[in-house]
Amino acid sequence: MYVCVCKAVTDKQIKSAINNGYCSRKDLNECLGVGTVCGKCSPQVKQLLDEHRAQTPIMWATA
Repeated sequence: MYVCVCKAVTDKQIKSAINNGYCSRKDLNECLGVGTVCGKCSPQVKQLLDEHRAQTPIMWATA
């Protein structure tokens, strides 16, 4: 499904970028251009980032 119509970016492309280390909206803006034209996709981009964070275990540093 298209998330960013302005840049023709799909949810699969965003998820792939997130899995490859682009873990903030700023990163995704720079990588895919999402949210850089009209901004209507920003809530969906945030939701995809939030879902990824909820599924990713936090790695705690040991001292």
